[in-house]
Amino acid sequence: MTPAVRVPPFIVLIVMMHTAVFPQLRVFGVAADILLLVAIAAGISGGPESGALLGFTAGILADCFLQTPFGLSALAYCLIGWGVGSFQTRILHATWWIPVVTAALASAVGVVLFVVVGLVVGQDQLWSWRVVPIVSVTSLWAAMLSPFVVRAVRWSLTVDSQRPGLALR
Repeated sequence: MTPAVRVPPFIVLIVMMHTAVFPQLRVFGVAADILLLVAIAAGISGGPESGALLGFTAGILADCFLQTPFGLSALAYCLIGWGVGSFQTRILHATWWIPVVTAALASAVGVVLFVVVGLVVGQDQLWSWRVVPIVSVTSLWAAMLSPFVVRAVRWSLTVDSQRPGLALR
């Protein structure tokens, strides 16, 4: 199977989890931003191009459920996916814990970037001291979920080689 076949159902599943499951699992009133985590995982798994493309796609889908300007999440997620992908080509494969820490830090940067870009385009309601616990809890969620999401994104982005017994001849 190719990524063109795997990615769309994977994204639909992630959007369903983002809108139906994770809002029920709030910590201090903050839910996991699983779509941002998908952008980060795409950067870790597939490099800057995959991170930017999947980040933009996840961001557009996130924007469908927010009352902020359309494209704000897409821009933030795209930049974070690209940044993580650029960073991962240098050092992210050294040990098992580096992608976990990277996901936590990139998640924090992604939330702050969303708020800052929102402020630039006139969304003053995005800033309050509530951003501090949002950044903290979102980072913790990202650290806990990153091994699973990175593995799922890696699976969705890879092309299967011909397996014995499955090849059509």
